[in-house]
Amino acid sequence: MISYILRRTFAAVILLLVVSAVTFAIFFLLPRLAGQTADQLAQQYIGKSPSKADIVAVKHNLGLDQPVYVQYWHFIKGIVAGADYNLGPTTVHCDVPCFGYSFKDHVAVWPQLTQRIPITLSLAAGAAVLWLVSGVVIGVISALKPRSVFDRTFMGIALAGVSLPMFFTGNLAILLFVFNWPIFGRDYVPFTENPEQWANTLFPAWCSLALLYSAIYARLTRSGMLETMNEDFIRTARAKGLRERNVVVRHGLRAALTPIITVFGMDLGLLLGGAVITESVFSLGGVGQYAVQGITDNDLPKILGVTLLAAFFVVIANLVVDVLYAAADPRVRLS
Repeated sequence: MISYILRRTFAAVILLLVVSAVTFAIFFLLPRLAGQTADQLAQQYIGKSPSKADIVAVKHNLGLDQPVYVQYWHFIKGIVAGADYNLGPTTVHCDVPCFGYSFKDHVAVWPQLTQRIPITLSLAAGAAVLWLVSGVVIGVISALKPRSVFDRTFMGIALAGVSLPMFFTGNLAILLFVFNWPIFGRDYVPFTENPEQWANTLFPAWCSLALLYSAIYARLTRSGMLETMNEDFIRTARAKGLRERNVVVRHGLRAALTPIITVFGMDLGLLLGGAVITESVFSLGGVGQYAVQGITDNDLPKILGVTLLAAFFVVIANLVVDVLYAAADPRVRLS
């Protein structure tokens, strides 16, 4: 088991390096291949009618006058050892890990991300618990009672949940439960300051996300359980006299968990990388809203930092999924 985890961890590190190289090339190599010069890239960070000296200074500060592989080396070196940025009269030091420096906001990217990660983490964790529990429970009950009123009703609700976009359900939740019936608040408060208000503010966003994702998990669990409950080992377990609850949970549900674990790892990793639409609808200043700000401002260091952070969460989520596979199914450890 330990060697399996070490192999997967090593593979995850290599994958992160590959993702960082590809992401860096997309932002700094493709514009060159498309015909943009280093002067044109540097001019994006200066106001209108810049002088030649201003362009040369910004180009040097961003490292755009160097080959792309040298720029990538300095970027990776900054993550593990920090970096210094010459701003003319002063020099700014970017502490480890340095994900770049925003010359539009004149702040390092990583401290801005760390201020927003708790918001995105709170949003993703709360919604994940709701959609996983509700989706699996509804899926199991629907599979045990196929074509019943319960099954048809909740599968219909699941279909509606998948079909309705977040900007509709989110705004509807705000309209009903924040303005018409002011049950929940809108101003985010950190968990460490006031846990009750923290949950009260995030609950509409959790429910909106859970409605979308739990529908997927309910349908996925239902199809997996319908297939599993007709297997020979289920009939053998029942023939041995095991209680129905043990047959369903220990044998049926466990065998149907493999696709659920896969989808859950990917969904949670992507959400931790920034729930752009949800954070925008509920005015949560998380990583997703920071990404929108970077795209609007055309601020490449911000976009690159968010992209690498999202890739990190997705890779880590897949690593956790691999470990859970090995824990749930011993046959995976031999592969």
